[in-house]
Amino acid sequence: MIHKKLITLLLLIPFQFVLAQKSELTNFPKGYTPEEVGKLIAYRFEDAKHALHAGKWISYPETFYWSGALKFAALTKDKKFIKVLQNKFEPLFTTEKALLPIKNHVDLNMFGSLPLAFYQVTKEKRYYDLGMPYADTQWEVPGNAKPEEKEWANKGYTWQTRLWIDDMYMITIVQTQAYKVTKDIKYLDRAAKEMVLYLDELQRPNGLFYHAPDVPFYWLRGNGWMAAGVTELLRYLPKNHKDRSRIMEGYHTMMKSLKKYQTESGMWNQLIDEADSWAETSGSAMFAYAFITGVKQGWLDANEYGPAARKAWMALVPYVNDKGAVSEVCVGTNKKNDKQYYYDRPRRTGDYHGQAPYLWCVNALLEK
Repeated sequence: MIHKKLITLLLLIPFQFVLAQKSELTNFPKGYTPEEVGKLIAYRFEDAKHALHAGKWISYPETFYWSGALKFAALTKDKKFIKVLQNKFEPLFTTEKALLPIKNHVDLNMFGSLPLAFYQVTKEKRYYDLGMPYADTQWEVPGNAKPEEKEWANKGYTWQTRLWIDDMYMITIVQTQAYKVTKDIKYLDRAAKEMVLYLDELQRPNGLFYHAPDVPFYWLRGNGWMAAGVTELLRYLPKNHKDRSRIMEGYHTMMKSLKKYQTESGMWNQLIDEADSWAETSGSAMFAYAFITGVKQGWLDANEYGPAARKAWMALVPYVNDKGAVSEVCVGTNKKNDKQYYYDRPRRTGDYHGQAPYLWCVNALLEK
């Protein structure tokens, strides 16, 4: 009898362990639930003004804030808010058509991910027709392309390749969305080939990435774009895809390093490996998204990374004010080979660079 009870207990332990780890990403106290935080941040977008790239076109921070709000509305089945977001988009078909980004740069082609997200929610073909050219032109070489752009294309990469780490979110997000609406594997093949190139060329032995090859500093949000991009790609890349193991290797190497550099507070610093640098929210949220998704997808050991993911989320929430604005967000930052430059970057509250990744975390926590 004792022997049978022992066997039963041993069989229950793995099940109880899974439940315990799952609860790390549920059972949040009041004020910290993804539903509460998501509503605050997403609803703020209703009255938000455009944040234009070069003063001309819808920018990538606005695009990702918009799509994050849309996904939150879809996950929570908030049809009224979906309609609000549609109404906000409607002028881009008519009176604000001039704000649609042109298709000649990774920071502009990423816009296609937004209408493709609307298409998945609404099934209205006009969103599909607007979004797909942004994915396709990323691999269609224009006649006036520079020699180095043609050279990238001849090797099977996008002619927009420039080996900046934030590219691997910009490229990945539009190509994976194109795959989701077409089920054509070529879009994942493109993103995967590009990701392997960036990992091989840019990832350091410690798993992190310099802001640029000539700027040897581990800037937080730059690394955040890569962490979010590789996470996004792995969500859709088939298990038998030829590039999956290499990409998963790069992901695991990065996640191990990020866990090492997570501060006692649960955040990460503006310069990841500098203890006297300040805690920055946008990049920390990107890392939290990578942790949350990794645990829920089974890519990361739940016992090791579940508590780290929860710790990050609990640290992030207090930076959201009662109006849904995230504080301590580093402003848009170009590369500079000067460490003090990164210490001194201005910080903003409500900057879309921070609003969007918070919604990625919210949505990752809400997804089943």
